[in-house]
Amino acid sequence: PGCRTRGRRLRGRQLVDQLLMLVCLLAMLATTEGGAPARPSAFLAATKEGGAPARTFLDAAPKLGLGLAALGRPGYINLGRDAELGADRTPAAMERRAHEVLDSAYSAGVRYFDCARSYGESERFMSSWLSSRDGGEEVLVGSKWGYRYTAGWKVDNGGEPHEVKDHSLGHLQSQTDETVAYLGPQLCLYQIHSATLESGVLDDAGVLAELRRLKTERGWRIGLSVSGPGQADTIRVALSLDPPLFDCVQATFNLCEQSVGPALAEAYRAGMQVIVKEAMANGRLLEAGQPATESVRAVAGKLGVPPDALCLAAVMQQGFSPMVLSGATTVEQIASNARALEIVSGGKLEEATLQELMRACRMEAGEYWAERGRLAWN
Repeated sequence: PGCRTRGRRLRGRQLVDQLLMLVCLLAMLATTEGGAPARPSAFLAATKEGGAPARTFLDAAPKLGLGLAALGRPGYINLGRDAELGADRTPAAMERRAHEVLDSAYSAGVRYFDCARSYGESERFMSSWLSSRDGGEEVLVGSKWGYRYTAGWKVDNGGEPHEVKDHSLGHLQSQTDETVAYLGPQLCLYQIHSATLESGVLDDAGVLAELRRLKTERGWRIGLSVSGPGQADTIRVALSLDPPLFDCVQATFNLCEQSVGPALAEAYRAGMQVIVKEAMANGRLLEAGQPATESVRAVAGKLGVPPDALCLAAVMQQGFSPMVLSGATTVEQIASNARALEIVSGGKLEEATLQELMRACRMEAGEYWAERGRLAWN
């Protein structure tokens, strides 16, 4: 009997050894194309106690991110770009600027960075910055597919669009390959760029199946960005998919454009991460002579904080707990924007003051988007 017991123990140890060898083999195979080791990320590792998935996968990061829409190309619609960027907008000059702002953002605590295929060279600039530094596992990167950059590195595109929407399956597949080539294992979030009901992307079975495949096989979180007066309707259709697909929604919300707020609250309650873009309304909340600007400056003066940081903090304090993107193009801007984190952590913006500011600045959604549509690329 003793020999039989020892034999069973030996066979048990052999089985454990074989299982450990299998685990090691699988770990060796967990590489990206070309053999680069897949890099573990806090973005995917965020868990609740006990190992259950966290409600939001950006919880570990500060609530200020950096969007590269204005850094990856020479022209954009944000107000004041001419004064900020100057005349030298060659790809090399813009890459240097992007690296400077990325360095400053990282030093200020920013850990989430937002790119898109249509943001000019944003993915390439992001890739070269990541390659130039250590500690890339601390950086969280998202990108988007669905628009093609068509401006040819020009500010004046002769009246032609700077980017063209294409939400087809073929375009998803080709842009996925392009994004992987630049961002590879660093990419954690992949989003449909400006999904709308009119584009039909949320009804396209082939596109949805491919996104599910990417989610399963690559381990990416899948999201959608929304834009325009129909943002809320698009979010609610995305929420209705069965089984659920989307982990994240990125929307325009600011002191002027608040109409999407209830839909973002619904998405948050459903377990989705919320990211907010254009929190300063492309600079309109800082433009002299505007009624909303006067309200912002008055409150900022009372609190002793920069107006831009106040705008960002007002969004951070919403109940849907968003990651708020800065659109900074200078190191001075990102340093000022980052003070929003101090406003929130220090409790400087009281709820009564926030609600009063929101009432003073709110615009009707159709008016807001019509005004935005008149902004010139500069």
